[in-house]
Amino acid sequence: MTFGFYTLGCKVNQYETQAMEQLLREMGHEIRAFQEPCDGYIINTCSVTAVADRKNRTIIRRCRREHPQSIIGVCGCYSQHEAGALEPLGVDVVGGSSQRQEFLEQMILALEKKHPHPVLDNPMSRRSFEVLPAGGLEGRTRAMVKVQDGCVNFCTYCIIPYTRGPVRSAPLSLAVEQAKELESQGYRELVITGIEIASWGVDLPGKPPVTELIEGICRAVPEMRVRLGSLEPRIVTEDFCTRLSALPNLCPQFHLSLQSGCDTVLQRMHRKYDTARYLQSVNLLKAHFPGCAITTDLIVAFPGETAAEFAQSLAFIQECGFADMHIFPYSKRPGTPAAKLPGQVLNAVKEERAHRAAALAARMEGDYLASFAGETVPVLFEEERDGLWRGHTTRYCEVTVQSPQPLHNQLRQVRLTGRDGGALQGVLV
Repeated sequence: MTFGFYTLGCKVNQYETQAMEQLLREMGHEIRAFQEPCDGYIINTCSVTAVADRKNRTIIRRCRREHPQSIIGVCGCYSQHEAGALEPLGVDVVGGSSQRQEFLEQMILALEKKHPHPVLDNPMSRRSFEVLPAGGLEGRTRAMVKVQDGCVNFCTYCIIPYTRGPVRSAPLSLAVEQAKELESQGYRELVITGIEIASWGVDLPGKPPVTELIEGICRAVPEMRVRLGSLEPRIVTEDFCTRLSALPNLCPQFHLSLQSGCDTVLQRMHRKYDTARYLQSVNLLKAHFPGCAITTDLIVAFPGETAAEFAQSLAFIQECGFADMHIFPYSKRPGTPAAKLPGQVLNAVKEERAHRAAALAARMEGDYLASFAGETVPVLFEEERDGLWRGHTTRYCEVTVQSPQPLHNQLRQVRLTGRDGGALQGVLV
């Protein structure tokens, strides 16, 4: 049988899609592009915002319209939270954010004209880590290993704790085993990912810190570049930085979720740090990893955010000097406490603040990229596009070069000569 996948949302969803593709191949089925004719289509959904929910519904409706005879299965956070909304959209098989093997078995039953049943559970009752095969991105260049699932932070704007359940961690031995297997398959870079990887280990015997996981993986695959997923700022301590700076294959790029640069807004968001603690994390990383890339997320126009509070956020992100940012206008998410907060901001104000924040982020990104002019750096090349070979530095700066020879999956030294928009330009050494 033939299957096509469409993935929305975070790197964890990308990982889980790749795992499902691998499981289907192991069963003898074929994976095709989502645009191609297939027997079954699987849409792996996100539900982080109301905008994401609308995107999910749009993709499902389009898939049903374009493939009226095919079987459609939907899994992920949206179907976990809004399973009742799927039948009117023509969905045949409903899965959630867990039990992927059983979900695929129900897809096959549906294709065999047998009656499938929903594969849903209560996320809050989950206690064990679901083991899935590790997978790769961009052919045999970058791969991901999922080490953790679930979140118990309960930020007021976020639905994910209700769709993913409590924290479950992969044993260190499993993470190391999967990392070694990916290395043996030819991958050159590994991304450690999870819903909230800073909480890895809190459910394991002895509650080991996430630094043990990172050290274990880096030392197990010394020839691979290892990159970290999103980090909770409070785990960045002197000990954290000292131990990680001793790992030569750890990429000096750190994504620290911020969400707001104003303490009163952070309190309404129920974030567990203030700007002083966040700035401490930034300064520690910059001290231990000179020239490191620190990236973040920012939500603008959160309920009740005043012009003065927004101005504080802009001043704070400028003080941090981020290498890159993701800017999100607040999107009311039904089912979260923030949706009921007073002071919901008008859409026009959301757009104006998002534009101003994005303009500042672009200036900081330009300053960061300009700081590498004339340097020679290692670049892992991934693909050729528009006549240029493209890859990334350890700090996840995109680099383009001209080369008559293929560079896919090669780690090459590049002298940086300038930049074009958000990418650095260079020549092979």
